[in-house]
Amino acid sequence: MSLMTAVVAIDRTEAMAGVRPERVGVLLVNLGTPDSADARGVRVYLKEFLSDPRVIENQGLLWKLVLNGIILRTRPRRKARDYLKIWNTEKNESPLKTITRAQSDKLAAAIADHDHVVVDWAMRYGNPSIRSRIDALTAQGCDRLLVVPLYPQYSAATSATVCDEVFRVLAGMRAQPTLRVTPPYYEDPDYIEALAASINAHLKTLPFAPELIVASFHGMPQKYIDKGDPYQRQCIATMEALRKRLGLDASKLMLTFQSRFGFDAWLQPYTDKTIAQLAKDGVRRIAVVTPGFSADCLETLEEIAQENAEIFRHQGGEQFAAIPCLNDSEPGMDVIRQLVLRELQGWI
Repeated sequence: MSLMTAVVAIDRTEAMAGVRPERVGVLLVNLGTPDSADARGVRVYLKEFLSDPRVIENQGLLWKLVLNGIILRTRPRRKARDYLKIWNTEKNESPLKTITRAQSDKLAAAIADHDHVVVDWAMRYGNPSIRSRIDALTAQGCDRLLVVPLYPQYSAATSATVCDEVFRVLAGMRAQPTLRVTPPYYEDPDYIEALAASINAHLKTLPFAPELIVASFHGMPQKYIDKGDPYQRQCIATMEALRKRLGLDASKLMLTFQSRFGFDAWLQPYTDKTIAQLAKDGVRRIAVVTPGFSADCLETLEEIAQENAEIFRHQGGEQFAAIPCLNDSEPGMDVIRQLVLRELQGWI
């Protein structure tokens, strides 16, 4: 038998046995979104989100009564109205889903020369689920998996819960893929440079010069930090690096935290109260950037660009600009591409 004949025979045997070429799966993961901008869709999403002990750590009887008896009866209708303000009606989905899909598609195109790498995307809460996309990647022959939580700063309520769900999926698999998870990139030079480039480019398009910039990060209960979560420290590190890169001090690039929920003390200073106080103090022109979000979503497009803009103007402010997230922009995609290629070393 010739060598060529032997190779063909082996290929045929492997094909008959269902053997697939070894591939590497890359899974981008963001927080999540309702499937529809109505009360029912938001209720399903909020139930999954607020039932996660990483998000609400005390999942005792009192919380379950509050969640099911009050929150899920009243909040979905109100939040659905907020989602309708920003909803991508053409695709009938939230901007977060539209942008995350675009990030996945652009990453796949950017690393297309590695033809054994398969790129996909998922949401921690809602759809497409992490389970469904891991199943899809392994069905395509991926025996190695790189999970990419799209959170620059680590917290147990974001990055860790992505890992929790990935581990749950793998726990039910006999043939598990080898797993890697990208680290937080809160002071990665590519990330800081992309933020600076995005801020400078957007400021040039404005018809006014902001007196200062507010950098708003998603908030977190203070008690989570007291228990050892590194999130606040990493947000501060991001701000220090960004201030240095832009040549601004803390009075011109301010750190705040948004999206409080419940009655506990959260990380301060609060974004909405800071913006209101700035206007009261005579500041008339500001810009707000959201460096902790890799893609625009309800918290940036509605809470910042609409709700906080109204707060600013109501207190006497005049001109307000919300700077877009990095999204699937060229600088933003460069951050994701560099992060992925670095973590794939040895696999590609």
